[in-house]
Amino acid sequence: MNRMSAGLGMAGSLLLVACNRAPTAGPMDAARLTAADADTAAWMTTGRTYSEQRYSPLAAINATTVDKLGLAWSAEFDTDRGQEATPLVADGVLYTTTAWSKVFAFDAKTGTSLWSYDPKVDGARGFSACCDVVNRGVALWGGKVYLGALDGRLIALDAKTGAEVWSVVTVDQSKPYTITGAPRVVKGKVLIGNGGAEYGVRGYLSAYDAETGNLVWRFYTTPNPDGKPDGAASDSIMAAKAGATWPDGVWKTSGGGGTVWDAMAYDPDLNLLYVGVGNGSPWNRMQRSGGKGDNLFLSSIVALRPDNGQYVWHYQTTPGESWDFTATQHIILADLTLDGKPRKVLMQAPKNGFFYVLDRTNGALISAKPYVGINWATGIGADGRPIENPAARYEKNFMIVAPGPFGGHNWHPMAFNPAEGLVYIPAIVGGFPYGDEGTPTHHEGAVNLGINLLLATLPDDAATRAAMKATLKGQLVAWDPVKQEARWTVEHPYYWNAGVLATAGGLVFQGDAEGRLAAYAAKDGKQLWSYDAGNGVVAAPATYSIGGEQYLAVMVGYGGAAALFTAWALPNQPRLPGRLLVFKLGGTATVAPYPRPAPVTIDLSTVKPAGDARAGLPLYNAFCMACHGANASGHYLPDLKTSPTILSPETFKSVIIDGARTAKGMVSFSRYLNAGQAESVRAYIVSEARKAQAEAPSGKPATGK
Repeated sequence: MNRMSAGLGMAGSLLLVACNRAPTAGPMDAARLTAADADTAAWMTTGRTYSEQRYSPLAAINATTVDKLGLAWSAEFDTDRGQEATPLVADGVLYTTTAWSKVFAFDAKTGTSLWSYDPKVDGARGFSACCDVVNRGVALWGGKVYLGALDGRLIALDAKTGAEVWSVVTVDQSKPYTITGAPRVVKGKVLIGNGGAEYGVRGYLSAYDAETGNLVWRFYTTPNPDGKPDGAASDSIMAAKAGATWPDGVWKTSGGGGTVWDAMAYDPDLNLLYVGVGNGSPWNRMQRSGGKGDNLFLSSIVALRPDNGQYVWHYQTTPGESWDFTATQHIILADLTLDGKPRKVLMQAPKNGFFYVLDRTNGALISAKPYVGINWATGIGADGRPIENPAARYEKNFMIVAPGPFGGHNWHPMAFNPAEGLVYIPAIVGGFPYGDEGTPTHHEGAVNLGINLLLATLPDDAATRAAMKATLKGQLVAWDPVKQEARWTVEHPYYWNAGVLATAGGLVFQGDAEGRLAAYAAKDGKQLWSYDAGNGVVAAPATYSIGGEQYLAVMVGYGGAAALFTAWALPNQPRLPGRLLVFKLGGTATVAPYPRPAPVTIDLSTVKPAGDARAGLPLYNAFCMACHGANASGHYLPDLKTSPTILSPETFKSVIIDGARTAKGMVSFSRYLNAGQAESVRAYIVSEARKAQAEAPSGKPATGK
């Protein structure tokens, strides 16, 4: 019979003794990060430890005391996009990042601002960010703070002053690469990946010397389109195995995708670095490689030697993926007892809906079961490959596939409680209509998915849209990785919720789309405490202690892919300044309520676009939907249905063609659209605006909701 080792629970209990241990003084080096679990006061890397369990042995805040949790201090930022960072805390200093890759340092006890750094990312780079201009945090090592900036730079800052020490460009900035993930530092090497697969790039992971910024090694996750070696750590495995899994297709011009944009973990005992790899470019394998081939290393977990980038093993969660089923989701390392034997395991809940337990020494599959409802596959075979539903390959007929491209779980971090033996998953329930694009199109530097985006257009019928919205929801799932089943589930009305923190106090902390930060009982999911943050939360909290007091820190600020693409299915959260909220027992600080933006109304009675709305629909879907939502339904970025820019062709052209707002991320589309096509896009938006106004209960012009 499978069971969790009793020793793990005992280990968790013993760590309670150290809950008030003082921070470890001294340099942030390999020894200190390797022993991070013993330093209960700090949170020194994005997942707290190299194992990325996001579990803290601190227990002063617990099921008995959590009702006394109050605000200790707060800070407000100058960016009003998604806030996804997990704060780091070491030696009494808290470090965090905001949207647009800005870095801030605070006294972790008092909230006094120590320094800030703005990399001054060009606003035009926001066009290449598929999923908002977010940043998930920094890394610490040797008196430096490391930042991956949206424009592809890796930057080292002096931890005491915030002064720039060195900066290197890690990508070809002429291509639509971005960086949103947090770096990691292993054995003196700063590890950083990148994003941009939807736009047509080739993914890779790079390691830079932490002192000098010199490139040490690089591992590509897809083959070189010209068939030649890269002079990289990946050359031998590409020649021996991966290259043969890529038949001819548009990947040779799109780069293939496979970006390493988030998940990493490290086992110091095995000296193995584990990396999650993303989706293909384009999504549709029919276009990407003629509908053939596994396309390694897309949607894979790859184990490398951090010293030189040498390949050790891989496990591909979705061979030949065609649905944006990335394996870049959070990776957790743990030791479990399975069938009476201790096993070193790696756990992941990637987008495809299966929860995987792998032997992290060799990549062998131990078990895999669905953690959300799926229909694209019926299980995982003895060979470790999914048993696919043939209809999910949408070459001939469209299918509503579950999960959809947001996955059963997205980037939002999970947490593992060794005492309970549970992984807490911020899960997503829902599907998406996939269909082949037909005649392939390619727009250089823009989104290229290879699917029929007309299927994503919402029906006019309000009741049908409401029914569609009801099928999308969020969950906090307490998953038993040994039994491969849920112990308990908390239902959320909205699916785009927050990352998770677990603590030895028997608590699980998670925010949600409506702005509520809550504490749940780790054993049964009962809500024990909540706080109204005033704005949606997507980031995962961190916890630390100073002077014997335990603190809880979380970044507040709604945003990300879902807020852009499917705002119609989410609460009407306006763009508000990001905040950092820090709590402690007995905290009595207050923060001013967010001012709510006044509703915007426009008069369309005299607006008569010269363009063809029917011709504008596919153009809108190709170039505007990713940021402004299906049917122009977005309310997170400017709601185009209430935007004054649509009132006149001249104003609309000045933005769409002439680039009047490039500095704010709204670049010119003159390389994709001519003036006549832009006017057809305006005609389509106006038609959607008129529908929205007609549906307004008062019969008056819609106010942006």
